[in-house]
Amino acid sequence: MEYISLKQASEQWNISERRIRRLIQENRVEGAIKIGNAWNIPIDTSKPMDKRYKIEEDQFIIDLSYNFFDELDKKKSILDQKRPLPKETLKSLEKNFKLEWTYNSNAIEGNTLTLKETKVVLEGITIGGKTMREHLEAINHNEAIEFMEELIKNHAELTEIDIKNIHAIVLKGINRENAGKYRMENVIISGATHIPPESVIVPEQMEKLIYRYDEWKEKYHPIIVAALLHAEFVKIHPFIDGNGRTARLLMNFEAMKNGYPPIIIKTEQRHSYYEALDKGAMTGDYTDFVKIVTKQAEEMMNLYLKLIK
Repeated sequence: MEYISLKQASEQWNISERRIRRLIQENRVEGAIKIGNAWNIPIDTSKPMDKRYKIEEDQFIIDLSYNFFDELDKKKSILDQKRPLPKETLKSLEKNFKLEWTYNSNAIEGNTLTLKETKVVLEGITIGGKTMREHLEAINHNEAIEFMEELIKNHAELTEIDIKNIHAIVLKGINRENAGKYRMENVIISGATHIPPESVIVPEQMEKLIYRYDEWKEKYHPIIVAALLHAEFVKIHPFIDGNGRTARLLMNFEAMKNGYPPIIIKTEQRHSYYEALDKGAMTGDYTDFVKIVTKQAEEMMNLYLKLIK
């Protein structure tokens, strides 16, 4: 059988290569096979029907009068020139960011483990006076980071299945009934003005989110895409529990796969972080949230550069 490349199929069908990969993942390109790292498509395969929702133009407001990314990307360029990073330095950085990320992401949600206690738990030691849930939240979050890193390593395109798998790890042993499953109930977000959509339309909203995310990648800077993926995910609030942790993991999937260090929202930023998210959900103005995300990305970039001089 004669095959054509992804590039040839893209030209023939007038669909982007990224979109064809997505259609392949959805088993909608008949006969597609992967040889090495390249997809090959039978030459006589018909153009697949694209059943995407017709998405209205996103009405986001992001004030870019302040150049968010100039300094960040200059530093990223310096970091890229130093790759591959020294093995032991990289190992030290990864160990540090996993600990800081796990501690802060859980603390934002009310986990009372301190940074040092989180470190001890991740080393396999139980802390007296702390609940089993708090222990599991630390262990699970660290495991979810590793799962996400594997997706990045394999150059995976983010899917709803990946999101559900990340969430299932976050709630493993904590909420078996709802781990990895979209909510079947209506919810409100404590302290927020925005009310998430009714549960019956969550699957539709999540499917639309993935399509919109693919479009954002064509239009926006990776840090904006990372911020929007986080913000629009929590706006839907697709799960009963664990939405915040999952959102921050998804944000870093996008940042890290584009070569940026992880973005760690600190527990002391909790108030401004939630305010910026709620403002974006209610008005579409994500300027404040993008500023927070960019600032934290630059803070971690500075740490990387400091250690590899």
